[in-house]
Amino acid sequence: MEGVKTAFYEKHLVFGAKMVPFAGYLMPIQYHSITAEHLHVRQSVGVFDVSHMGEIWVKGDRAIEFVNRMTVNNVSKLQVNQAQYSALLYENGGIVDDLIVYRFPDRILLVVNASNKDKDYTWIEKHAPGDIILDDASDRMSLLAVQGRHAKAVVQKLTTTNLDDIGFYWFRDGLVADARCIISRTGYTGEEGFELYIDNESAEQVWNAVFEAGREFDIQPIGLGARDTLRLEMKYALYGNDIDQNTNPIEAGLGWITKVNKGDFIGRDAILEVKEKGLTRKLIGFEIDGKAIPRHEYKCFQGDSEIGFVTSGCWSPSLDKGIGMAYLETEYTQVGTRFEVDVRGKRIPAFVVETPFYNRPY
Repeated sequence: MEGVKTAFYEKHLVFGAKMVPFAGYLMPIQYHSITAEHLHVRQSVGVFDVSHMGEIWVKGDRAIEFVNRMTVNNVSKLQVNQAQYSALLYENGGIVDDLIVYRFPDRILLVVNASNKDKDYTWIEKHAPGDIILDDASDRMSLLAVQGRHAKAVVQKLTTTNLDDIGFYWFRDGLVADARCIISRTGYTGEEGFELYIDNESAEQVWNAVFEAGREFDIQPIGLGARDTLRLEMKYALYGNDIDQNTNPIEAGLGWITKVNKGDFIGRDAILEVKEKGLTRKLIGFEIDGKAIPRHEYKCFQGDSEIGFVTSGCWSPSLDKGIGMAYLETEYTQVGTRFEVDVRGKRIPAFVVETPFYNRPY
């Protein structure tokens, strides 16, 4: 297998991970079963190696102004040590990538998807004025996501930073297991959790400390397979499946991060046009009637009419049913609307539901 090895590669092998090439990296898809790993995060605590994500620093006196023009959310509203979910758009309103924007006292950190980081950097660099300094730190940083109802208890053992002082989508610079770390209260699972940004040199010591601290909760490493089913239960978008250059944030249900009243940004005119003309389709969540599993690009029908297609789907370990997301023509997107999914040539009944599919009980 070819691919970049993260700083945790040998740890994955010790835990018996099934390694696969992903976005140019060798990553653990699973250690045991995806279902068992998924439920362990929901019920206790798990650790994800997400070091394949991209980290781009933006520096300069006009960094906030520049990032505000590049992204759809309002960066000028961010306080120091606050983060926000956002997206980069093309001029036509298509999505370059979704990302998280972190505001530091003197710079901005953009955390982008692994499969898009080179494309994103080129796009950002293309639009950067001469006084903006970009630094791609992706290869220098490791990233661990500690997720689950006991995540805070685990991480708190390793830091003097009071984690109760870090709100959702806020962060702090601090020490974790005596290593410099960005402690971010974010995640992709819908559970309580923290993402720890670490220099590669300190990665192994933080990994070891996290697993020692989590021993009382039977902490487990979790692969990318369960990460996908966890995010789908929350209807979190996955770039390349649910959003891409051919989708706009309004039809993708991301109007809440698209602040057209903040001033100009790349893609704004296209978004205003979408809002004026109205949508022809929307991204919805649905459940399957029966035992079938919907998959990416399966077609959706109502009667003889093809009305859309599945973007993501799985058997939900938490709900014990088939769930998915799909772009459907707008007239079929009301909650309760019934339709059919073509699963390998067989029409399977499905219906539109409210999302997220899963709501944590604590």
